[in-house]
Amino acid sequence: MKIKNYFAVLLFGMAIACSPNTEGPALEKLPYFDLKSFINLELSKIEADSVLKTSVINGEEQVVDLLYTSEDWKEEFAAFYEADINVPSLATAYSTRTTPDQLIHELLPEAKGKVKEITVRYVQNYPVWITFRIKDENVFYTSTTLGELYMNQATGKIDHYKLETTQKVLFLSPTHIKISGFIH
Repeated sequence: MKIKNYFAVLLFGMAIACSPNTEGPALEKLPYFDLKSFINLELSKIEADSVLKTSVINGEEQVVDLLYTSEDWKEEFAAFYEADINVPSLATAYSTRTTPDQLIHELLPEAKGKVKEITVRYVQNYPVWITFRIKDENVFYTSTTLGELYMNQATGKIDHYKLETTQKVLFLSPTHIKISGFIH
């Protein structure tokens, strides 16, 4: 009987030890601009606002006026969330430069990461525009995304945003996507 209990405890311990830790260790102090928290804060300010959204996919344009839910906004800004570089595995992957009004994080040449650069421009110690560049590539696939976010200094809310993506799969024509949204 003792052997069966020992074996059961051993199996249980192995199962717990082998389960993946999806969150990873938390960073005590964030080494880079906290894009995720900034986007969450700013999206909470525009939950009741509409957006005039222009989508251009391979030259075909569509313009719509939309009222998004908070979940819709998070989906619309998914690329901005993806551009957040505050994860433990990237803690030393970027160089940081500052000018009197800008903060620039650039991926170091020897580091591996999809986000190549983030630039934040400040006016009176508050971000007024944010840009990022993401590039993901392997033997079969290349994707480049450029994102821009502009704040309205009078309202303190997001004024407009732009996303431009080019995706190329081996043996297929590239797909070009441009999205711009003006909040009103």
